[in-house]
Amino acid sequence: MTTRLHLICSAATSSTAAVAFAADEPLDSRGRDSLVRLAGRLPSCDVVLRSPARCAAETAAGLALQAKPEPALRDCDFGRWAGRSLAEVQAEAPDAVADWLQNPRAAPHGGESFMDVMARVGEWMEGLLAVDGSVLAVTHALVMRAAIAHVLGVGPQAFRRIDVAPLARARLSGVDGHWTLAALFPLKDDR
Repeated sequence: MTTRLHLICSAATSSTAAVAFAADEPLDSRGRDSLVRLAGRLPSCDVVLRSPARCAAETAAGLALQAKPEPALRDCDFGRWAGRSLAEVQAEAPDAVADWLQNPRAAPHGGESFMDVMARVGEWMEGLLAVDGSVLAVTHALVMRAAIAHVLGVGPQAFRRIDVAPLARARLSGVDGHWTLAALFPLKDDR
């Protein structure tokens, strides 16, 4: 039995450009325009899922995907920091930001820590290993980073060293109870 998982990062929002903690927001004009380049280039899959977030729903719709919301694909809960810029929060609470960046178990914002996101995504992926077929999921950069870290078996320190841009894609394969990173590529790549 083989599970093929295709992850797509949602298109850009105003938080992407502002280096801000995501809130449930729509795509910005750049994000909407970028969907045109990906139309018709996605693999056909047995199951199509998306994060419950508005940006993921708009990304899926812009790609003409009939995607079912999956709670495990939601973005990190940034608690009190949601919708605020990193610079703003850092000016207000520099020690809290430093702790959050250095300690993967820290959640000074009252939401999820990096470890929480990694655990949630890892559990969801392990459940997918029972699926024989292909799954396409529209989600968020942090969720994709957590998935890649899970597949590679690396800790939360490596989680921060994985960069995922809007509309980046990851292809993962699950065989015999183990995941493999098959590819990670940006939108412009034709693979």
